[in-house]
Amino acid sequence: MSALATKPIPARAGVGLKAAHYQTILDTNPDIGWFEVHPENYMGEGGPPHRYLTEIASRYPLSLHGVGASIGADQPLKLDHIERLKALNKRYNPGLFSEHLAWSSHDEIFFNDLLPVPYRQDSLDRVIEHVSQLQEHLDRQVLIENPSVYVAFDSSTMSEIAFLERLVERTGCGLLLDCNNVYVSATNQNYDPIAYLDAFPVEHVGEIHLAGFARDEDDEGEPLLIDAHDREVADAVWTLYDHALDRAGAVPTLVEWDTNIPHWDVLFAEAMRADTKLQAATAKADLRNAG
Repeated sequence: MSALATKPIPARAGVGLKAAHYQTILDTNPDIGWFEVHPENYMGEGGPPHRYLTEIASRYPLSLHGVGASIGADQPLKLDHIERLKALNKRYNPGLFSEHLAWSSHDEIFFNDLLPVPYRQDSLDRVIEHVSQLQEHLDRQVLIENPSVYVAFDSSTMSEIAFLERLVERTGCGLLLDCNNVYVSATNQNYDPIAYLDAFPVEHVGEIHLAGFARDEDDEGEPLLIDAHDREVADAVWTLYDHALDRAGAVPTLVEWDTNIPHWDVLFAEAMRADTKLQAATAKADLRNAG
């Protein structure tokens, strides 16, 4: 198989590529900035998924967003998984590669959730080691995503932002700012999401994510938000996104929609809403620089 040439990710909106939309995209060539895939869905050597992805990646910039490296796990990285990531990275030469600040495996047990890490020095040292190892194997910078959090660890000794700042300083990784995760975590943990964004090290942000959340209640009847990726982006998250763009400028932005996959037109409309905001942020920056 021949490797595709790298196409840089533009400061436009993209969406997660889903099999339900393969043929529509190939038939209509929509004016969208880029696509993102979970590499774990393309670990096989061939077959229809690779045929479609290869054709789409020949037309559009592509990003890989890993969900299985388990960089927060209290055990060594699984080298067979990292080698498969390396092979996909070489095959598709994505413009961006990202992973989660989370863990999803222990020994040979794999969980369906991305589980949080306590913000302590021992956890930080472990994540630093794993991110450094991942970047060395892939021979590229990796963006690390802020998590959605439902419960906090009493043992944490630093804030999430301090943890991320030290991770960037020690590894040279970048950050993926997920605005939906910010809103979900802030609601569940009762803190101000705007204050979180104001403190976030936006100079290291290479990508922004938007998604929809589900609303539930905890055992005490308090609001509990779930990072569901199964519906439109909520108005509160769009408001946070506006604030993130004011701070970070126009950054490539992905609309995630992973379950209850809608018709292509619905997903495309969400991306165009983000694109309009990105164009406004670019124009604002141009005006500021001209002045």
